[in-house]
Amino acid sequence: MGGVKEFLARIGVTAIAVWLAHLMVSGIEVTAADTWWQQVLIYLGVGLVLALVQMIIKPFVKALTFILYILTLGLFSLVVNALLLMLVGWLTSHFEWGLQVESFWPSAVLGALVISIITGILSIFLPRGRD
Repeated sequence: MGGVKEFLARIGVTAIAVWLAHLMVSGIEVTAADTWWQQVLIYLGVGLVLALVQMIIKPFVKALTFILYILTLGLFSLVVNALLLMLVGWLTSHFEWGLQVESFWPSAVLGALVISIITGILSIFLPRGRD
């Protein structure tokens, strides 16, 4: 049961990070809703998709591009995160709600940077499972 709570908390943190990225970075847009609770559900949906992409696809991309991570001293992770953010935009474009990323530079790169920083800070407060 602890894993479910951690995953739900991660979705919430990711949704908050996407919301703040939407406010801070031009070119990152989230579908507008009529009511505040619908808007919250849209952010949670985008947070869910982004969390799943980061959990499922990111490890494979990191494994395939391991040498680039080493050669760039980890800076390549910003490129990977930007591309994953664009992937989430593409995936959610198939629904009536979602995330729109205008371009790779500067929207996706800066959006990924903001989301990474905010999730890193907020993850400090997330509950941890027992080892």
